Amino acid sequence: MQSYKRYVSLVVLISVVQYVSTSVSHYSIPEEMKEGSVVANLATDLSLDIKTLNQRKMRLDIIANKKYLDVNKETGELYIVEKIDREYICNTKSSCYLKLEVILENPVRIFNIEVEILDMNDNAPQFRRDVIHLDISEATPKGERFSLSNAVDPDVGTNSVKTYHLSESEYFNIEVQTGRDGSKFAEFILTKTLDREQQAVHDLILTAVDGGTPARSGTASVIVRVLDTNDNAPTFDKVSYDIKIMENSPIGSLVIHLNATDLDEGSNSDLTYSYSLYTSEKTQETFHLNPSTGEITVKGMLNYEDFRIYDMEVIATDKGTNSLSGQCTIKILIEDMNDNHPEISIKSFQSPVNENIELDTVIAVVSVSDTDSGDNGVVDLHIPDNMPFKLRESSDNYYELVVSEPLDREKVPEYDITFTVTDRGSPPLSDNETMTLELLDVNDNVPQFPQSFYTIRVMENNAPGALLSSLTAFDPDLHENQYLVYFILEKEIANTSMSMLFSINPENGNLYALKTFDYEIEKDFLFHIEARDSGSPPLSSNVTVHIVIVDQNDNAPVIVSPWRAHGSVVEEKIPRSTDKGSLVAKVIALDTDSVHNSRITYQFLQVTDATLFSLDQYNGEIRTMRMFSYRDPRHQRLVVVAKDNGEPALSATVTIKLSTMETVVKAYSDMTEVPLEYDIFSDLNLYLVIGLGSVSFLLLITILVTIVLKCQKDKPSKAAPPCRNSVLSERNSTIADSTLVSNDAYWYSLFLAETRKGKLVVRQPVPKGSRYIVSSLPRGTGLTDTSDSAASTLQF
Repeated sequence: MQSYKRYVSLVVLISVVQYVSTSVSHYSIPEEMKEGSVVANLATDLSLDIKTLNQRKMRLDIIANKKYLDVNKETGELYIVEKIDREYICNTKSSCYLKLEVILENPVRIFNIEVEILDMNDNAPQFRRDVIHLDISEATPKGERFSLSNAVDPDVGTNSVKTYHLSESEYFNIEVQTGRDGSKFAEFILTKTLDREQQAVHDLILTAVDGGTPARSGTASVIVRVLDTNDNAPTFDKVSYDIKIMENSPIGSLVIHLNATDLDEGSNSDLTYSYSLYTSEKTQETFHLNPSTGEITVKGMLNYEDFRIYDMEVIATDKGTNSLSGQCTIKILIEDMNDNHPEISIKSFQSPVNENIELDTVIAVVSVSDTDSGDNGVVDLHIPDNMPFKLRESSDNYYELVVSEPLDREKVPEYDITFTVTDRGSPPLSDNETMTLELLDVNDNVPQFPQSFYTIRVMENNAPGALLSSLTAFDPDLHENQYLVYFILEKEIANTSMSMLFSINPENGNLYALKTFDYEIEKDFLFHIEARDSGSPPLSSNVTVHIVIVDQNDNAPVIVSPWRAHGSVVEEKIPRSTDKGSLVAKVIALDTDSVHNSRITYQFLQVTDATLFSLDQYNGEIRTMRMFSYRDPRHQRLVVVAKDNGEPALSATVTIKLSTMETVVKAYSDMTEVPLEYDIFSDLNLYLVIGLGSVSFLLLITILVTIVLKCQKDKPSKAAPPCRNSVLSERNSTIADSTLVSNDAYWYSLFLAETRKGKLVVRQPVPKGSRYIVSSLPRGTGLTDTSDSAASTLQF
């Protein structure tokens, strides 16, 4: 069975191999071609039918590489999938190929394709190091050659490095050489003898240029450091020095710091100083010469009366292989000096003292002395300027320190007073003594608040005991004079003490609320807080605090018109002949919150016919959008929601049941204060007149005359003619019998109609700041005639 399987496999392999094309299609493309670029049409070049490429499942395999190319099965075109970087694929090889296989099925055919990737000059030459350092001795003869690292260019052929250039220099040049592998490198040649003392470092630029078109280049810095040779002798600043020094100069005092210089570097410039053989032993015993630094210092006692002039010769020698040296002469003159210092003695010093000490009070007594004679023994005593003290001479060489200006511990808590005594010698000698004067605190500063007025905003419905603010004062005094206690100054508002509303921590000034505030009851508070120190006597100051209660939207709107018992439905009756735009009802809601939160908007929540009624979202007026038709139902149900402007918004709803009727009922006046109009004809009568025509003309005239006469006769009665532009209504309750009170005039432009009793409710403004009164008047009377009517009143 196994031999049978091997036989079948061999037959399949032979059948496949016979369809492999032995010829190789060759293409050449430059590197870095754009993605999607077409290389060749394989269908045309391989004589394939384009229509069968998809059927035969044409595909492209790239051997041992990423898939940089692919074939379009619709057109048979070989195209670029990903940019090809020749240097990445073939590195430094002179030739670069991509081997591909085009495979088709039904029948199986395999074509071998080679794509040669041609080099482009897409890489600039690069040096292995950006900076090349060379150390060359200044003694190096000209013509000497030095090797430099060569530049590398990943490109091949003519695109590789071709030549080198060196920036202009009078000391150096280069020659371009070719290696065995054909690479180019530069040799560095010294063309002129170097002198380190003239120029220690040479900065040059070496540029490598390739042979591409256009040519690319790369650069490297060549830094040549010139190495020193000992070819310069040390030299002193001057050949001879004359120096004066005072007698009794302390041992170790610097006489002179000799400075010799050597233009060489390194050990060739390291110098050693020494006395020459011409310098006497006495001089060498009196003065010390530091061999490393060249400093000459006092080694023995100097006395003008014993020895006045010292001569010496100093040699400076470098540490080069062949050492070189230089020398100078020095003459030291000893001068007589004032060699006795004045002395100062503090006889009395009073510290500490109170900061409120009186002027001219004596703080200290000081004596001065100097054992020298003449001007060297005359002394002067002084203290620093800008101090609130002065010296007053009491007797020979005795001085008193007194207070000359008021002292303030808060500005300067203590003074370091330095007494300086100076004689009149040449040069003058001096001595000093420093004493510290401490000041004791006096309670002379009142507590200070950062602000004179605080405004604190508190949200209503706050929790009792809530922290409102921290009112902290500052007292610059010390100790008990600085310890502050805080109080609320008692003040009564509406028989309520401030201490019942607020509390303050006496130690830290934290202000707390003792109760929950309601914006609708209390809008602000104004009181004072006092900060008192613990000094003797105590000092205090106070600050004004304004507590502003911030409103929350915690009151829902209340619908006051149309009035109805809790949960009941308002029933209205209107004639079916009502015109478009007629006022059906007006919804009025009140909100006791602040102006922002109490602004009411009205919306329909439910409506039987949305095309029949409109609702003004700002004033709550419900009007007809069109006239009633015979198709409209007799009963209409309107649910109106009134929302306030708070966050979140609160609301209230009212349900109005409208019933249409054919008979004339009592008028429901609009909100505008205009005289009632009499309209004799209803729509139904008008239609009847048109229908009957001339047949009923005489009868109609008789009826009209009769109605007019009756209206004029019965004017004081409760019946009123219908108003065409008004809405007729009938209620089972009387709104005007109840009283509503509010302080916000924004919401109370109320104009109600009370039809059941035949009264018209009108708005009567009263003086500013008072409430508004809404009175109900008999309909039969004029709007201004109220003396004979028993009007009920609705107050706002």
